[in-house]
Amino acid sequence: MRKISLPLSISAAMLVASLLSSAAQAQATRTWVSGVGDDANPCSRTAPCKTFAGAISKTAPHGEINALDPGGFGAVTITKAITIDGGGGQIAGVLVSGTNGIVVSAGPTDVVALRNLDINGIGTGLNGIRYLSGAALHVENCYIYGFTQDGINVATSGANAELFVNDTFVINNGNGVQIAPSAGNVRSMLAHVRAHGNSGFGFLLNPGASAAGAGTAINDSSALVNATGIGVNGGKLFLGNSMVIRNNVGVSITGGTVLSYKTNMIDGNTTDGTPLTGTPLN
Repeated sequence: MRKISLPLSISAAMLVASLLSSAAQAQATRTWVSGVGDDANPCSRTAPCKTFAGAISKTAPHGEINALDPGGFGAVTITKAITIDGGGGQIAGVLVSGTNGIVVSAGPTDVVALRNLDINGIGTGLNGIRYLSGAALHVENCYIYGFTQDGINVATSGANAELFVNDTFVINNGNGVQIAPSAGNVRSMLAHVRAHGNSGFGFLLNPGASAAGAGTAINDSSALVNATGIGVNGGKLFLGNSMVIRNNVGVSITGGTVLSYKTNMIDGNTTDGTPLTGTPLN
């Protein structure tokens, strides 16, 4: 029996090692999802997956998930450097009820990019995108709406984090974009961002008392028909070439620093809110 069991144990170990190796090799640098896909597939172009959650486990760190065609690809939690691209000219959707759409909980050196996505909370979702950790989050050409809390919520607690939002609509949420790190330092750049029709703030800079700093630049953007266009409770806001119009309150500043530049338009609100003190900068 000993002569038989030893080779069997060696064979079993080799089989396990082979399976682990195959699983590691199964992760591709580029994977695909489709409205008619199946998460049992390898997520290749010819055999795509059905959901982002199904594809992410088969995508290598620093890889990319692409949408082949229109579809609803579900909520997902991201724990590594990755790009999710919904493609151009189609609807790559994340439709959620009573929960978050996309949660970014990545490592301290991981960069995550989200592009060309339609993220719909259908009136009961919590946050469209919730950024908890990671070196940087890029949100590009997205449409985020119908969430009871925030379209984009930054709640990082690490030493440093960065947020870049470009060509994105945050509409009919609780708040459009809330930057609220509990600790550490968050640097944010919001360009061509439209925060319209939110029941709270269009843009809210709201760092915790333990946050080392939160510097946010808002440029070429607009806050229209929100309860409050822009709120600053702490940190530093650089505001340029932007419109704050037809809100109940234009700008509310209870803490922090605001640097306003001459190209801004803050007018037509029920009340324009806290005056921006000092001469507008060039």
